[in-house]
Amino acid sequence: MMELEVLMYLCIAAFCAGFVDAIAGGGGLIQTPFGLALLPNVQVATVIGSLKVPAFAGTALAVRQYLKKAKINGTYFFVLAALSFCSAFFGSYVLTVVDNAFMKPLLFIILLALWVFTYIRKDFSSKRLLELSLKKKWIFGVVIAIVVGFYDGFIGPATGTFFIMGFIFLVGFDFFKASSYAKLINLATNFGSICLFALKGQIIWKIALPMAVCNGLGGYCGAKLAILKGQQWVRYIFLFIMFIAICRFGYEVFNIRF
Repeated sequence: MMELEVLMYLCIAAFCAGFVDAIAGGGGLIQTPFGLALLPNVQVATVIGSLKVPAFAGTALAVRQYLKKAKINGTYFFVLAALSFCSAFFGSYVLTVVDNAFMKPLLFIILLALWVFTYIRKDFSSKRLLELSLKKKWIFGVVIAIVVGFYDGFIGPATGTFFIMGFIFLVGFDFFKASSYAKLINLATNFGSICLFALKGQIIWKIALPMAVCNGLGGYCGAKLAILKGQQWVRYIFLFIMFIAICRFGYEVFNIRF
């Protein structure tokens, strides 16, 4: 496959990722398997590092919308964001020293498990607030920041979902508040990973920057369409695209030939 053709497919994947992420979340579950499948000869860490740039761009655009409506505790956010940044930085460092032969099958299993999880998960928006003490909210918030931050730096897909789940089921936030914190802190984790991968020289900027533009454009279109049509129907399209991406990655990982 020609280099320009690969870039075109990656940009289409980035647009789709931004589109569904703005409506239903989980854009990384599309972008990551396509990136790994279309760049089979590139080190996993370099692929993941390059994909962090469009992920950052898409999240940054979403954050602008949340900041207009969300009431954020500045101290709570900045502490968790700082911890997430450091944890993601370390997670990305670990990724750079892990061998491709180990990482690719592991990523395939994780992505497949995430697809199943996405298929069976229910809407979190009806979850009631928990009555927790301020101390417990800090403890659980710190745990979420460190654990999910490391996961985002090391692998990444569905990080926003894990943040939302953590803030709802452990901290006791409602869905909108959990989503607000998730987007903001996810921005910090993406930035932490980008810093590490940039220092290591493991970002392919000629791929990352065009994908970032497409991811942002997809997010803008997705947000506009969600306002007009709602988001439920996108779930099935998302699951289908993600399934195709995982299958394509599986062919490359296990050297299946037809």
